[in-house]
Amino acid sequence: MDYVITLQNGEKKQVETKLLSLDSIGKFNDTRQKIVRYLAKKSNYASKIAEVLGINEQSIYYHFKELEKAGIIQEIEKKQIRGTIAKKYALSKNAISIILTEELEDYQGDSPKNKNPKILSDFIQGSKLNSKIVVGNPEPHGPHKARARDGHYAIELGIFLGNFCELGDEFSVALDVDINLEHEKNLILVGGPVTNTACYRINKHLPCKFSDKRPWGIITPKNTYTDDSTGMIAKIKNPYNPQGYILVIAGIRFVGTKAAVMAITRETQKLINTNDEFYCIVQGYDLDGDGKIDSIEILEKSD
Repeated sequence: MDYVITLQNGEKKQVETKLLSLDSIGKFNDTRQKIVRYLAKKSNYASKIAEVLGINEQSIYYHFKELEKAGIIQEIEKKQIRGTIAKKYALSKNAISIILTEELEDYQGDSPKNKNPKILSDFIQGSKLNSKIVVGNPEPHGPHKARARDGHYAIELGIFLGNFCELGDEFSVALDVDINLEHEKNLILVGGPVTNTACYRINKHLPCKFSDKRPWGIITPKNTYTDDSTGMIAKIKNPYNPQGYILVIAGIRFVGTKAAVMAITRETQKLINTNDEFYCIVQGYDLDGDGKIDSIEILEKSD
């Protein structure tokens, strides 16, 4: 993907662009400029655009064909109306760029950010992280006096989040013992309720829950999972602050948390869910036999 980065009111903005060759300038006669300007406002059927712009309908199909060939517009819908096929068009990108030289320099600034996936939409605002990552205290703490051994997985998660956003205005990571759920808005919790007391407090509100006594496990409306390498990704409204959301990335044990982190960072598209609240159960596997999980399988997802 190619981007144009521009400065507006002191803030960097980006837009995905279609790169064209210098020869393509000839395709932009007055009629085609009118078509592109129209499509920049909204997509529509060729016949309707011809009517609005006062262009002969047969002629407009020729212009559309040339613009489509150049990759500037694309057909997004086709339907039959009164025995004829009507095609709906839209711009392929929101910007057009022409590079005049092959002597390109290495990019020195921040990498353009990808569009964040639906699963992260409530935790990123604009181009900035709008949430706090919470990891368990490595010292004995909580009802089980446990030491967290999965906090380092937040580094992997942070690298992943860096594809979609910049650092927020506040420090982005906190220990569970330093978090007040009533005062926080959006949280990403790494680690289960035994080692992360923030997860312990919201466990009863989750659509799938960790068992509160041995043998440790995850209980869903459909099944119960007890394998150590099983983890969950769950998103709920913050029960202590309804203006925010909580994303739980945790496992039955630390290896299950690793499986959950791998799932959200490497199999993001498989986790897409349009609901505000959802859960997904995953299991990690060691396929190459080196004693470390290197692959995950999705065992269950909420409807």
